[in-house]
Amino acid sequence: MTAFILVSDTYTGGWIWREVAARLRESGAEAYPTTLTGMGDRRRPAGPETDLETHIRDLVRLIDDVEAAEVVLVGHGYGIHPVLGAADRRPERIARIVHLDAGLPRDGDPALTLLPDQALRDRLLRAERPAPAEDDWRIPPPAPDEWQHWGSIAGVPADALERLARLAAPQPRATLTQPLRLTGAVSAMPTTGVLCTANGSSIAMVEALVGMGDPRLRALIDPRVSFFELDTGHWPMLSAPDELAEVLRRAAAGEGHRLAATVGERPRHLGPFLIIDVPESPRERVGRVDLYPPDADRPRPAVVFVHGGPVPAEVRPTPRDWPTYVGYGRYVAGLGAVGVTVDHRLHDLADYGRAAEDVAEAVELVRADPRVDGERVALWFFSGGGLLSADWLAAPPPWLRCVAATYPVLAPLPNWGLGDSRFRPAVAVRTAGRLPIVVTRVGLERAEIAVTVEEFLAAAEDSGADVEVVDVPLGRHGFEAIDHTEQARHAVDRAVRSVLGHLRS
Repeated sequence: MTAFILVSDTYTGGWIWREVAARLRESGAEAYPTTLTGMGDRRRPAGPETDLETHIRDLVRLIDDVEAAEVVLVGHGYGIHPVLGAADRRPERIARIVHLDAGLPRDGDPALTLLPDQALRDRLLRAERPAPAEDDWRIPPPAPDEWQHWGSIAGVPADALERLARLAAPQPRATLTQPLRLTGAVSAMPTTGVLCTANGSSIAMVEALVGMGDPRLRALIDPRVSFFELDTGHWPMLSAPDELAEVLRRAAAGEGHRLAATVGERPRHLGPFLIIDVPESPRERVGRVDLYPPDADRPRPAVVFVHGGPVPAEVRPTPRDWPTYVGYGRYVAGLGAVGVTVDHRLHDLADYGRAAEDVAEAVELVRADPRVDGERVALWFFSGGGLLSADWLAAPPPWLRCVAATYPVLAPLPNWGLGDSRFRPAVAVRTAGRLPIVVTRVGLERAEIAVTVEEFLAAAEDSGADVEVVDVPLGRHGFEAIDHTEQARHAVDRAVRSVLGHLRS
């Protein structure tokens, strides 16, 4: 007999699992939808002292009361924090931990570090009071029209969304600010990640992050770790209860996708640049900026290549030494322009502001170089770096002759918590005027990214923006290092020559 202990995200309680619990019980399993202290059960009211440890103790007591031989703990969003804390205290009872659209908190992490709503995260970090002083130990739930800031509500029926808003309870502040304390016992437990693609997560994205070599993610290659995807938003217990119940049953049985079979010895992003006959050219390093100047006797236009991310700070080599960016820099230098790469500091989703400053500083350095025609500069953004194009699209300076973007993210993904930030190219493009924009679109793009490109292109068409789309129908995200086809080579050459054409016109 398997018992599922179900722990939901902030502001919610056991009621949210009603349909999933019913499906699990119909299959012969036990199901325990949990309402933690202060989250809606009047028999367990919260007070100023209610913190993460309170919620951990709630789960430990429940685990001790369950008689089933196998206990599977399911943590949704914030719920993974008390789940991990309880599993750490009762490791001998836990058969598997399921991260349901949840992060990977470690010892010492408070839950607020994983909150998708960055505005609330910043407010808590600054210790501002979101409620009257006499009640400042609780955080009110979102307004009915604000739930999307806490994760995609894709697929949630209107009546379920109304119930979510009506039954939501204030979240005790200390449950989000108290650090999680772990002894390390949970690291040996079988684990399953259930990724909700409409909320911006996917197995492909996890594979890409692991492939970058981030040592903090190496544990995900362990054969005891499995993954599933659900094609829905952050609330699958409301939007896809049947599918979620089936996935939980399969996770308990040890099924799921293993990364060990797909993550190779050499990270994919370190594959050779697809255009193998790029001529060698000198590279000059100035701080975080590398320049590839052509052999020329007068100032030349420049193309600044802005890598994607977030790229963890520990990853080596850093992006400007990746074959793709070295290849682009040399390629444009061979065609008579100054190629530029920059190691901006987009190490985390909260770093977009700092990364934007790094890019702006790099551009000013490049424009001041006597070998550069400072009135003819193009900016070329890749992958998650695509969001950094927003400032330049919103108010293009006269010297910016072109913006390019390759397999870009052009609107924040739902679980990135950047919905109200300035980094929204799909909005900024409406004021880009006649600035030429070259978008390289790959046909085998991850669905969560492809939708942002289509949103951008629709906004560009509505506003009359000057957009050229270079399609790579069989190309994948990062195709320059992994898809060495004639189609891919043609696409890179066409995009490069189009950008240089705008610089020379």
